[in-house]
Amino acid sequence: MGKGDRKTLKGKRYISSYGNARKAATRAAATAAAPVAKKTVVKAPAKKVAKKTVAKA
Repeated sequence: MGKGDRKTLKGKRYISSYGNARKAATRAAATAAAPVAKKTVVKAPAKKVAKKTVAKA
């Protein structure tokens, strides 16, 4: 019972397969929730500088 055992969770991870001991659906649901918890950095918009106009005489 260990790495080579296809019926155990450890064996499924070692072989990189899915089955009754390691469901693929539960893994997909866990990864979908992770990006929501991440914090995002929002940069403030750059300030626009008004151009100075010189009146010609």
